[in-house]
Amino acid sequence: MITIVGEVGSVHDGSFGNAIKSIEALKMCGADFVKFQTHLADEETLADAPSPNYFNSEDRYNYFKRTAFTREEWVKLKLHCEKVGIGFISSPFSIKAALLLEDIGVQAFKLPSGEVTNLPLIHHLAAREIPVIMSTGMSNWDEIDRAVVAFKDRMDTLTLLQCSSIYPCPPESVGINILRELKVRYSCNIGFSDHTLGNVASILAVSAGATIIEKHFTFSRLMYGSDAPNATEPSEFKEYCRDIKEAALMLTSQVDKNSISRFADMKKVFEKSIVINKPLSKGNIITIDDISFLKPGTGISASEYQNVIGKILNCDISANTILQRGMYA
Repeated sequence: MITIVGEVGSVHDGSFGNAIKSIEALKMCGADFVKFQTHLADEETLADAPSPNYFNSEDRYNYFKRTAFTREEWVKLKLHCEKVGIGFISSPFSIKAALLLEDIGVQAFKLPSGEVTNLPLIHHLAAREIPVIMSTGMSNWDEIDRAVVAFKDRMDTLTLLQCSSIYPCPPESVGINILRELKVRYSCNIGFSDHTLGNVASILAVSAGATIIEKHFTFSRLMYGSDAPNATEPSEFKEYCRDIKEAALMLTSQVDKNSISRFADMKKVFEKSIVINKPLSKGNIITIDDISFLKPGTGISASEYQNVIGKILNCDISANTILQRGMYA
């Protein structure tokens, strides 16, 4: 079974109404979970910490302050997810944020790439019973090893996501090969956080065993913020969900090649039968020159022609007659 997570992050830009509408839009598109980011600026960053190169419209400290929701608003967002029938996930960027999310009943923690080396936060999350989805977007194997050790007694609740923290991510940096290595190396659930601009990478991830797929969502790539320019708009996200779930259905649906009953009618229309191509009398011995192979496939299959040659007719047959088993001995 595949789970699709719509990453809203902070694309709501601090608007509670936009956050509510994002929940509703993702449900309409077919997502299974909506994912936010829970930022408590004073708990996660210094005021003069640098911003990433793709976002320098305002300093990150004030951005986190301006776009943060209150506890009461987080409760309302969680309740609205329940109302519309979509799961609620968020990324804590501090232990205090994790405690807030745990208190309001978050269904899973999403550990963002930049927190994989934050072992105090990881140890805090590992001590809980809430599932953890860990992105590995900017982590090397040693860093992932150290983080995963904390979950050694609850690996069944950990999902590791292959991700490349490049916005947008070019095809040659997607790293589908990493998914298989994550599975072998850690024997845990695996998933994919998609930073590409299309659907192909996620479909390949599903074929490689990913059970959780995450992609950034926005109402418009013209919106303000760090995520919007490379996110997926509603019409695209709806198509994305459809394609991912269709790919998952194809991969999990086993087809028995020997079960041809569903093709029975088509076989009659498209396959060839053995046809007597000239008038023949009772007692004639059937030769290769006496038979043709023509539609419909309602008679003896053309595949049996060698078994018919040399047989003796026990009745007169006119030209263009489909040979039946009772016509020869």
